[in-house]
Amino acid sequence: MNILTHKFSTKHDTAPFSLIKIEDYVPSIKEGIALTKGEIDAIVTNPEAPTFSNTIEALEFSGQTLDRITSIFFNLNSAETSDQMQKIAQEVSPLLTELSNDITLNSDLFQRIKTVYQQKDTLNLTTEQATLLDKKYKSFSRNGALLDEDKKSRLREIDTELAKLKLTFGENVLAETNAYQLHITKEEDLKGLPEGAVEAAHATAKSHNKEGWVFTLDIPSYQPFVTYAENRELRKELVIAYGKKAFQDNEFDNQQNVLKIANLRHERAILLGYKTHADFVLEERMAQNPEKVKSFLNDLLVKAKPAAEREFKQLTQFAKQLDTIEQLEKWDGAYYSEKLRQELFNLDDEMLKPYFKLENVQNGAFEVAKKLFGLTFTEVFDIDKYHQDVHTFEVSDEKGGLVAIFYSDFFPRKGKRNGAWMTSFKPQYTKDGKNERPHVSIVCNFTKPTQTKPSLLTFNEVTTLFHEFGHALHGMLANTTYPSLSGTSVYWDFVELPSQVMENWCYEPEALALFAHHYQTGEIIPQQYVDKIKESASFLEGMATLRQLSFGLLDMDFHSNNPSEIKDVKVFEKKSMENTALYPDIAENCMSVSFSHIFQGGYSSGYYSYKWAEVLDADAFEFFKENGIFNREIAEKFKNNVLSQGGTDQPMTLYKKFRGQEPQPEALLRRAGLI
Repeated sequence: MNILTHKFSTKHDTAPFSLIKIEDYVPSIKEGIALTKGEIDAIVTNPEAPTFSNTIEALEFSGQTLDRITSIFFNLNSAETSDQMQKIAQEVSPLLTELSNDITLNSDLFQRIKTVYQQKDTLNLTTEQATLLDKKYKSFSRNGALLDEDKKSRLREIDTELAKLKLTFGENVLAETNAYQLHITKEEDLKGLPEGAVEAAHATAKSHNKEGWVFTLDIPSYQPFVTYAENRELRKELVIAYGKKAFQDNEFDNQQNVLKIANLRHERAILLGYKTHADFVLEERMAQNPEKVKSFLNDLLVKAKPAAEREFKQLTQFAKQLDTIEQLEKWDGAYYSEKLRQELFNLDDEMLKPYFKLENVQNGAFEVAKKLFGLTFTEVFDIDKYHQDVHTFEVSDEKGGLVAIFYSDFFPRKGKRNGAWMTSFKPQYTKDGKNERPHVSIVCNFTKPTQTKPSLLTFNEVTTLFHEFGHALHGMLANTTYPSLSGTSVYWDFVELPSQVMENWCYEPEALALFAHHYQTGEIIPQQYVDKIKESASFLEGMATLRQLSFGLLDMDFHSNNPSEIKDVKVFEKKSMENTALYPDIAENCMSVSFSHIFQGGYSSGYYSYKWAEVLDADAFEFFKENGIFNREIAEKFKNNVLSQGGTDQPMTLYKKFRGQEPQPEALLRRAGLI
């Protein structure tokens, strides 16, 4: 029996991970595809006239079995992959793309949708129903339903190829990350490194049957090394290794994949009647068009660049004074920034880490959610999980009702990609009178506990956990009818608001008092540390802003022009970044070929949204600060108008219902110390 194609007989309908066999995926996905096709046929051949219910709602609730199977498969392909899983992904991705095209390019189905769409003003729909109708119509008209047969056929080819290329891109980055090791055998080469980093590197070496210490390109290993190692040559080696992932003229090189993806996206946009891929994408974003995005990014650039240049000059002088470094290089950035931070604020990560034991930080996030939204997180041990590192929680409201199932997965391992993300194994929706609650997961890569120490987080990792937890709250507090409008299914430049606003609580004494306790003594974090955290929050903010803007502008350069002119990815990238570059270029490095956000994930033409959402989050948090950071009335407004609403209405409409006004960009500049 294939467990994936049957109704799960598990607690809360959770995924039965331990019962899934790897050979179950392909047949169950094929069966899910067949089921979905049957559901689509039933809509198309329905003899009754098209209505909102028999066409739009029927389409919305089609494919649920398949969605459930693919969400399990692709989530595990990111968090617990293997060569076999990657092969399956390459096999099923084209099938799923083909199905998606079969639906979008089905002219009889589109005819029914169009009929309902043309009657929309007479149907007396709720806001959510009107949004769903608009979204369904556009998902067809924007994806080829109006094309002639030849163009439809080319669109299918493009989509199939893009699906495969994006997978290959990600696999190459993972392979290159796993392939590199910095093996150290001399103890003096570890000078400056924190004890925890040394201990972790020793454990890594041991796991590879090596003497000494091994550092890898995984962030918990990479970051402490480039921040603290006094050996400049080894920092250089590691930074160059990190920057040349998938840029080495070997089987994992991504240069051609980048060009192919960019060109296929452009061809697809032209086919659909848009000027560029960015024009296509941004039509369905708060920002609306490439001109508005570029003007937003360049406006911020004008404001941030003078501050960034001042900071870089200060950092350069500091390095020269300290170590007679004449030219600051990229492998010096983190190291001297940390040294300068220690000098200015007498604060470093190693001083703070004992106060940020992972379990305490997670419980702190839970406690903040309780104070704001009345949620309780209870760890349970009778819900299946896909790896022993995963923890499972039941989330309930103040009346004891189930709100969500929450999974946390915090440590790096071989089959897990770098970075941090939130995802879901089951969305929230309401059907047949039953409100189905979501199953939400956050995945991070924090330092593992060692034999002598628990997992202690840097302050940056604390904000990462709160960030992903903010996305999770958006998913968990969802309260809509339709799954495609639920939770984080919102305009891409709105999706970062809930995550980024949560980071603000990490800087507030009132919130830190809940969880920042010394892991050995239980002592609460000293007030002077809290003051310094706040004071140093805008430390080198100009440089950090410039870096983010450089990524946003590079994304727009790839996607708001005709990429067929690009002959060399590295040359193109260098030109794109010259206006934001502070450090000398490293010839062996190229960022684009491992820029997974835009070439593998969903951020193409959308990287600007991090900064866009920062404007929203700074403005939103000012509202909390004016009224108390745990003010239940403001929290309820945020929950009822933003978190629970998903994509049921225009983001600016939802934001204004919460805030009473449009967001003010000055709030961000004030917080960043740029004005």
